[in-house]
Amino acid sequence: MATGFDPSGRLPDFFTSTSTSSFTQFLSQAAPELLPGRRPLPPGLSADIAPHGTTIVAIATADGVVMAGDRRATMGNLIASRDIKKVHPADAYSLIGIAGTAGIGIELIRLFQVELEHYEKIEGAMLSLDGKANRLAAMVRGNLGAAMQGLAVVPLFAGFDLSPSDPARAGRIFSFDVAGGLYEETGYEAIGSGSLFAKSALKKRYRAGLSTDDAINLAVEALYDAADDDTATGGPDVTRKIYPVVMTATASGTHRLSDEEITTVAERVVAGRMENPGG
Repeated sequence: MATGFDPSGRLPDFFTSTSTSSFTQFLSQAAPELLPGRRPLPPGLSADIAPHGTTIVAIATADGVVMAGDRRATMGNLIASRDIKKVHPADAYSLIGIAGTAGIGIELIRLFQVELEHYEKIEGAMLSLDGKANRLAAMVRGNLGAAMQGLAVVPLFAGFDLSPSDPARAGRIFSFDVAGGLYEETGYEAIGSGSLFAKSALKKRYRAGLSTDDAINLAVEALYDAADDDTATGGPDVTRKIYPVVMTATASGTHRLSDEEITTVAERVVAGRMENPGG
């Protein structure tokens, strides 16, 4: 229950105040216990009792950005889920993916989506891409206490910049550290336990100005390479028809590839690796 209610039922002043366009700041006043980083935790490390998700890759293209994530979540040495979705639209022109504690990550995504929508309703305008990244960095920073107890979550944020300083680089990618540090990446980025192997694959194949279709293929191949060397990353599951979630953000908005589209791409990558396992 939100704190500070008058027994008569009158809403506190901050419910009707327009002094802030940040939903997260409003929630910190109305019901701070609902924020992911304010949740009381038992002493000790909690990393092994919560499912963890990996791996996410993002690639800048000539038209915007592509983001893809594998579908596996692990809990210690066990597979907690084979079909978790770790890549989501943040708003009409941006994408967010998470690695780390799955439950807190999904909660962070939902809160960030509301944060952006709330700002747009209050201000009557959309936040700039830099503004969105800064808001997300503050939310990650608010989870630092839980992260120190093993419940860390790190997002990857990317989007199409509607007012870019360089029109040729409208697709932009931002990474974060567990303390909320914000870094803009050039070309591509990967997070999660398989990121070392995914970035190695991207490093060899990435070229500036990639088409969206080529970037989609490259993203799926990078996730395949990550799954080949990282047990926490799930590769294309041909038997169960479980394939990566792949989304794009362009001038036309965000788009998630349909099951039919990603099946075609994933099966082509798997068939290619049958002939040449090393890629």
